[in-house]
Amino acid sequence: MAPGNVGRGGGQSPANVTKNLKGISFPASKQDLIKHAQHEHADREVISQLQNFEEREYGSMADVMKSYGKEHQGSSRSKSSQQQSQQSKKG
Repeated sequence: MAPGNVGRGGGQSPANVTKNLKGISFPASKQDLIKHAQHEHADREVISQLQNFEEREYGSMADVMKSYGKEHQGSSRSKSSQQQSQQSKKG
């Protein structure tokens, strides 16, 4: 496993995102979220997820999680459509 990756129980779970944003003051910009997560030594995956967020001000952790859900759902959809495309080519 690469250093700074998923070694600390990391990954893209909502709990991991909230853990790495613990103590942040709201409202917070996208850049504030990223800086705080970096300060908390967040995994690359968490930082990458935050970088994909919309450039705006977030009013609460619930607001952040709402964006996380949209972002996570979008990446899951693209993966499943890629898998379907690959399977149809095999068929």
